Amino acid sequence: MISRRSVLKGAALSLGAPMINRGRFSVFARSETEYSARAVDLVRRSTVIDMLGLLTLDYRKLLVWENHPGRFRQADFVRLRDSGTTVFHPAVGYTAGDIYTESMRDITGWNALIAAHGEQFQRIERVADFKQAKALGKIGILIGQQNSAHFRTVEDVDRFYELGQRVSQLTYSGNRIGGGSSDPRDCGLSQYGVQIVERMNEVGMAVDISHCGDRTTMNAIEASRKPVFVTHSNCRALVPGSPRCKTDEAIKRMAATGGVMGITMVRSFVRAAGRVTMEHVLDHFDHLTKLAGVEHAGIGSDVDLDGRDIRVRPTRRFDLDGIDYAKKIYDLAEGLVSRNYSSRNIELILGGNFERALTETWTV
Repeated sequence: MISRRSVLKGAALSLGAPMINRGRFSVFARSETEYSARAVDLVRRSTVIDMLGLLTLDYRKLLVWENHPGRFRQADFVRLRDSGTTVFHPAVGYTAGDIYTESMRDITGWNALIAAHGEQFQRIERVADFKQAKALGKIGILIGQQNSAHFRTVEDVDRFYELGQRVSQLTYSGNRIGGGSSDPRDCGLSQYGVQIVERMNEVGMAVDISHCGDRTTMNAIEASRKPVFVTHSNCRALVPGSPRCKTDEAIKRMAATGGVMGITMVRSFVRAAGRVTMEHVLDHFDHLTKLAGVEHAGIGSDVDLDGRDIRVRPTRRFDLDGIDYAKKIYDLAEGLVSRNYSSRNIELILGGNFERALTETWTV
């Protein structure tokens, strides 16, 4: 375990000398927010995996980074690193136009950015990459897509796997594979969808059902021989009527495959109305762990370090109240500590569970 002295030293090296107040630390420069030594220690020593962690929601900036990697600055890297997240799964969902071409362009762009900044980024494509990224202080990028419509044929699964894709959400809205949560009618996983799931299992690509409709969700779980992932969703029991949240039955069935569910920090998926805070996010972790076991809980924040509200009309709220998303991993760790989760269980939630399930999924 990292000592309090080593936590202090690490914080001083990366962020300037922290402010100390009875065992609490100011981790972020020019911030009055303080965290317990235990929370800081847990984040610093864990391989933190955000299974819908976005480097930026400013897609114009992202396109610039992908097409002109030299425009990604050291300051951008430092901010991502200091957030506490080790591995980002920055998947987007293309739903219109030439989805195959757009997905190909997106993955090629990520590969170009990673290759141009090898001292800062690590592509996560095999089990050993998790520990390597953590040991070298790199940001891990786990390449995925939030729609599998780019699989025009079963052979396309192999093609995109060779490009580095390791996760694929079966549907965003409905497609040839199955139904989406926003579809008025979900006919379930198609026969073609079954073939796609089988091929993903064979090559070692994680099956993600976050946006799938209820029937497609259950069908995909039945079809898969490997862990099934809900990379970013919440518990419908706490947000009644939300089709994007998962039912208790689906969560239990997902867990039975060895899968993991990443809890989101998007307002409407956390609580239906009223004030929505990190405490309500923690309620979802409590519900999930009591229902399925702590071994099946993880993070899928579905947000970047700035939040969504700065880019939308003020009358439409996406963000939690009273949150700075750049600090969300430390806030979550502190919250789990306050709710009496053991250190080992917090490590599992921060990334250990997703690392285990991906290890069971991947073939290398």
